[in-house]
Amino acid sequence: MSPVRRLLLAVLSTAVLVPASSVPASSLEAAGSPRELRLDWATYNPVSLVLREQGILERRLADRGIAVRWVQSHGSNKALEFLNAGSIDFGSTAGGAALLGRVHGNPIRTVHVYSQPEWASLVVRGDSPITRLADLRGKRIAATRGTDPHLFLLRALVTVGLSERDVEVVLLQHADGRTALLRGDVDAWAGLDPLTAAAELEHGVRLIYRNPDFNSGGVLNVREAFAERHPALVREVLDAYAEARDWALANPEALVALLAREARLPEPVVARQLERTRLDTGPLDDSARARIAAAGAALRDAGVIPSTTDLDAALAALIPDRVPVLPVASAR
Repeated sequence: MSPVRRLLLAVLSTAVLVPASSVPASSLEAAGSPRELRLDWATYNPVSLVLREQGILERRLADRGIAVRWVQSHGSNKALEFLNAGSIDFGSTAGGAALLGRVHGNPIRTVHVYSQPEWASLVVRGDSPITRLADLRGKRIAATRGTDPHLFLLRALVTVGLSERDVEVVLLQHADGRTALLRGDVDAWAGLDPLTAAAELEHGVRLIYRNPDFNSGGVLNVREAFAERHPALVREVLDAYAEARDWALANPEALVALLAREARLPEPVVARQLERTRLDTGPLDDSARARIAAAGAALRDAGVIPSTTDLDAALAALIPDRVPVLPVASAR
C-alpha cells in the first residue's frame, strides 16, 4: 500500500476529536430538539456564505430556541473529520470525498447538492516546461487528501496510463499546495477554486488539464444519527439552503462581493471562480448519483479503496432512497 493511500485511509477511518465546538455531540442526541445546530461554512460552498451572512437559519429556528453555530471547513477532508468526530451536524464536501468517507465508516448521509462546479484542475507555473498530463511522470504534485482535486488527479492520470505510483503526491492543504507550486517546491498542483483562479490572475499559472466531468460536485452531508433523530431539522436546513441558493442566483454581483470578502480575494478572482460554478442545483437526482458513483469507481480502479468494495451498497448508504428533495432552482 502506497504512503498516499495509507494516509488517506487513516484520515477517513479515524474519528479524530476536532475542537470545532465545545458542545458535546451527545447533547444533540437527547430527546426533543437539540439546543444547537452546528453547520460548516466554506469558501468552496458559496451558498453557505449566504446562509451564514443573512442569518436565514437563525431566523427560522429562533422561535424554537435552537442556536446556530458555524464552523469553517478548509477542505472536504476537514469537513469529514468534523462530521466523524461529531463536531458538526452538517458539512460541505465533494461528492466523491463523501462516498470515500462512507466506504471507510464515516456515518454520514448526503442530502443536497449545493453546486456543480468545475473547481478542480491540474495546474503548473507559467514558466513550467510541463504542457500535458504525460509530462507529469516522476513529478512532485501537491494535493489535499480525500478532496475532489485529489480524486481529479487520480482520474486524470489514468487517462494517460499513469497512476499515483508514477508520480510523487505531496499531501498539503489546498492553500499550502498553491504556495508550494509558486515557490517551485512542487512541479504541479491539483488546484481548487478560488485559489486556482487567484493563481491564474495574479501569478500567471497555467491549467494543463481540465475536465468538468471529473468534478463530483459539491454536496451537503449530515451525520446519520442526527438525520434519524431530527428529520424535521434536516428539512429545515434544506429549505434554508434553497432560500440562500435562490438569493445567490438572483444577486450575482452581491454574491461576488460576499465571497471576495470572506475568502479575502479580489472580486475579479471570485468572478472567475463563479464563472466555473453552477448554483442552480439542489436535488440528488440520477446525474448527481452517477457523478458520485463514477468518482468511487475511479478510486477503486486506482487502488485507493479495495477492489472488493461494494460501491452500490456504499452509495445506497450514503444517499438513501428517501431523501428530502429541494425545489429545483431556475437557471439564471
